[in-house]
Amino acid sequence: MTTRKGAHDGLGVCRDRGLAEAGRLRIEWADTQMPVLAAIRREWETASEKPLAGVRIAACLHVTCETANLMRTLVAGGATVALAASNPLSTQDDVAAALNEVYGIPTYAIRGEDKETYYRHIHRVLDLEPHITLDDGADLVNVLHTQRRALLPGVRGGAEETTTGVIRLRAMAAAGELAYPVVAVNDADTKHMFDNRYGTGQSTIDGILRATNFLLAGTTFVVVGYGWCGRGVAVRAAGMGANVIVCEVDPVRALEAVMDGYRVMPLREAARLGDIFVTVTGNFHVLDTEHFALMKDGAILANAGHFNVEINLEALAQQAVARRRVRENVEEFQLADGRRIRVLAEGRLVNLSAAEGHPAAVMDMSFANQALVAAWLAGDPGLAVGVYKVPAHIDREVARRKLEAMGITIDRLTPEQERYLHSFSQGT
Repeated sequence: MTTRKGAHDGLGVCRDRGLAEAGRLRIEWADTQMPVLAAIRREWETASEKPLAGVRIAACLHVTCETANLMRTLVAGGATVALAASNPLSTQDDVAAALNEVYGIPTYAIRGEDKETYYRHIHRVLDLEPHITLDDGADLVNVLHTQRRALLPGVRGGAEETTTGVIRLRAMAAAGELAYPVVAVNDADTKHMFDNRYGTGQSTIDGILRATNFLLAGTTFVVVGYGWCGRGVAVRAAGMGANVIVCEVDPVRALEAVMDGYRVMPLREAARLGDIFVTVTGNFHVLDTEHFALMKDGAILANAGHFNVEINLEALAQQAVARRRVRENVEEFQLADGRRIRVLAEGRLVNLSAAEGHPAAVMDMSFANQALVAAWLAGDPGLAVGVYKVPAHIDREVARRKLEAMGITIDRLTPEQERYLHSFSQGT
């Protein structure tokens, strides 16, 4: 483990300083695929008035090369930033080293860190006494509200990156526990329609293939949850020749899955048929004892939801008579009747734990939203306590910039068409 003096009077923590150059190259490679964020960074670097001048930002995000470019952009905007990991297995150690050693951004993250270390790092980030929080899963917000409440009066607002975190924040708001306004970046159209669907879809399949080297064609692939992430996983699995089954509790989503061409059935029925199961629900113990009892020998279980609670690993371990690690990210549980159930990446986010997470090109939009929302919050928009959508003008601006970066132009409404859309007098 190495440390270096950072941009505030704490020390960043990483596994190995010698990884910093490899991390820098990885960060630069991702930057070539993130033109929207890069353009925002260039504008802020040359701005006479920095939009984040004097603002302290505490971030708890996956420590990846894409996140590193977001941190660089926030610093270019004048912010003082500190970063901790939002998942113990998602950290790219070379990126953490580069953030500390090359870019001087205090980063507290070690891949595989234990729970105690994970939360100690969140506390170190909160020592910054932030004005703005950026979270992915709401762990930082939770610690701030339960253990560091003295800091709450200084917080102007926050942003949340993922579905699970938004669920937690809305529960806090409903219970009257949330102390400051938070913007649900996850709910921006340029986030969930692209990051969740295309990013999670591709990276989840990538993680499964890297962990197992299995052929998907011809397998029965069960997707548990058909939100934007589930849609993405299902279509990618089907595209590789898998026979996809969708399990849902929401009738509208279940109907959509049927009309998208998938078999839809209760999870108890799918448990008997599936070769590979992927949970994408953001909920608790979705795959549980009753399902393990019905699964085939050799069934593979993976999770693409934020927390490692979607698969009841404690119950599976209790049922097992033996368990062993058979590949780097594969643990095999042998049951009393001889059947083997294989769990990928300890039930954590398979796309980040067994692969590299989302492609940089899709994170470009998500993190452009994060950067612009941070600047908007820094300007004190006068929000009451609550959970808010990303302002429509930011969402549209991100989409416009992305199209521009791709060399794509679109039509504009004529003045006559604008008038028509805002009138009510003309009919048949």
